[in-house]
Amino acid sequence: MNNDQPTRIGIIGLGHIGHDHADCLCDSTATLAGGMDIDSEARAEFANTYDMPVFEDADALFDAVDAVIVATPNRYHEQYAVAALEAGLDVLLEKPLAHSLASAERIAATAHEADGFCMVGFKNRFAAPVELLKQFQQEGRFGELHHIEANYIRRRGVPHRTSWFTQRPLAGGGALIDIGVHAIDLALYLLDFPPIVEVTGTTRSLDETPAAGTDHGSTATDGGTDTSNVEKSATAFIRCADGRTISLEVAWAITRSPDYTFAVQGTHAGACFDIDKRGLTLYEGDHTDEFPVVDTDITPEPNDRIAAEQATFLRGVESGAPPEQNTVEQALTVQRISEAIYRSAETGRAVSLAEGDTAERS
Repeated sequence: MNNDQPTRIGIIGLGHIGHDHADCLCDSTATLAGGMDIDSEARAEFANTYDMPVFEDADALFDAVDAVIVATPNRYHEQYAVAALEAGLDVLLEKPLAHSLASAERIAATAHEADGFCMVGFKNRFAAPVELLKQFQQEGRFGELHHIEANYIRRRGVPHRTSWFTQRPLAGGGALIDIGVHAIDLALYLLDFPPIVEVTGTTRSLDETPAAGTDHGSTATDGGTDTSNVEKSATAFIRCADGRTISLEVAWAITRSPDYTFAVQGTHAGACFDIDKRGLTLYEGDHTDEFPVVDTDITPEPNDRIAAEQATFLRGVESGAPPEQNTVEQALTVQRISEAIYRSAETGRAVSLAEGDTAERS
């Protein structure tokens, strides 16, 4: 691309997430060059809000931009991400990687062969408490991290029943594939993405029917508004090859207080933070006298997670060097774990993710 000109970014999928990205792009060094959506009302609203060209066809958008952000429903991630990569563009793809493991694997295979790169939008890695925690981790203050407790719990936050978030053929699942993947990704990021060997989990459906022993069903079917067995919550335990562990609680709706806390346990210190707040509490010391017990509350400077994520993406586009953060390979690992949780919920048994095993649902 011509580094003398601002980077031209297009957005595919002009719903509220697409608008969030557009708002941040308007305050960045890049140029918002247009949007694409198959829905005429979405196109009209976007054009009116941002005074931008809009397109019904993705190929027309590709001709006008240097890179794209894909913010469609999960089912269409593959269609547009693969098309953009094959057109030689760089792609920022909203989480999750896809609506199914098979689709995610096809995206990853295309990205591996493409001239452009694909970065996946797990924005919480860029939250101020997370960036500070990673700094402490790199300084060795925690010793060896051995367990992450990850919570992403809404008290009452089920998307509207007519939205695509609650339609399994479009989303691929419910709370787990919507917000649970954020928690899985962030926990793995804090552990530096170790190999995973076993996953145990259960899900609880919106209709309160226990998921264990039932068929969650294929995500490869077309159309429909099937919300049966779309889970409102999930519980899981993830075991790494080196013995480290992750416990996971996720919910759209639950009979307890909302909770977005992550607790990190290390050999020398631990930490706790709320992903929706600025603060971080550092717990230093252990049961020995070698490390005295000190609890410290820290408030880092606030930042905009989407803007920080976009800045990383834009640096990759402008330099031609793919970001080392939020890679397709990492997102594929998150997808395999979420699929394993669904499988465990179906069968009532732990699912092995040892080399050669598959996490694909039945």
